[in-house]
Amino acid sequence: MISGGLDSLLAVAVLAKQGIDLLGVHFLNGFTPENLRRRVNGLVSMDDIAEKRGMALSGLLGIPVRAIDISADFLSVMKDPPHGFGKNVNPCIDCRIFLLRKAAEIMRAEDYDFIFTGEVLGQRPMSQHLIAMRSVEKESGLTGRLLRPLCAKLLKPTEMEEKGLVDRKMLLDIQGRSRKRQMKLAEELGVEGYGAPAGGCALTDINYARKYIDHIEHSGGRDLSVRDTVLFSTGRHLRLSGSIKIVVGRKQEENEYFEAEWTDHYLAMTPDVPGPTVVVLGDPGPDDFPVIAAVTARYSDGKNEKTVRVDIVRGEEKMEFEVPPASEEDIALWRI
Repeated sequence: MISGGLDSLLAVAVLAKQGIDLLGVHFLNGFTPENLRRRVNGLVSMDDIAEKRGMALSGLLGIPVRAIDISADFLSVMKDPPHGFGKNVNPCIDCRIFLLRKAAEIMRAEDYDFIFTGEVLGQRPMSQHLIAMRSVEKESGLTGRLLRPLCAKLLKPTEMEEKGLVDRKMLLDIQGRSRKRQMKLAEELGVEGYGAPAGGCALTDINYARKYIDHIEHSGGRDLSVRDTVLFSTGRHLRLSGSIKIVVGRKQEENEYFEAEWTDHYLAMTPDVPGPTVVVLGDPGPDDFPVIAAVTARYSDGKNEKTVRVDIVRGEEKMEFEVPPASEEDIALWRI
């Protein structure tokens, strides 16, 4: 399993040095900040992202790498992770189990011998301590067939090492959060092209988590979709009531994304002055539309005017409002 970070690059290099035939698998769960930005800013599909990512990683690693979109399937983990969330809404242990089960399907279907990862003992507090790593191996159905080359000498020997498929003496004993040993090893092995260490998951971000939690609390998780998870990475989110939320575009790319991907919902815009496109979520009634218009006006260039014209459209339906911009006090109450 290949993330593309330094650790997975080193794991490939350590095993390739033994002459082992390797296949890289890179799973796209939909929550990588870079990919979320690409979905919004460039209106890029997950299929396009997967194709380009697979090609880039194959070139970087010198082995074939398949990038596979699992974003829709991964939502089942987000709705009810048996091991719970981390500090925000990151189900790290259940994510690891889910990904390894996916990799195991490929391993068994194509007659590979084992799965390897770039995990380092003690590097991540939730998912890479000894108890968690043992639990992940067992629950993913990979007992004895999951190799962690960078810290293998700190763990019980796997079946592959005992059978001689992998030379344990050539594996490593790296542990902890420091990357000094990895960077030194990269220099020794000639590994290049890796980026700076990073969390790499929007689910660990407190701002993203707030939007996710608000959605779950007000929908019971019944309506969680991949499109929702992209929306959480955009705009200013305001909860106007238990049933109505709006998302205000912060820049032109977000406005264009809303106008391309959310036309099945009401969209609010200010035709006479520059302003945001606003997505309306829920089932607004007659009393809600003037409030939505007022918020839209507040974030437009007409926010200091007495009134601003706001159009709210959905398909062929169109409503026009002339409203005073919402107050800062109201915005503060509604902001998620």
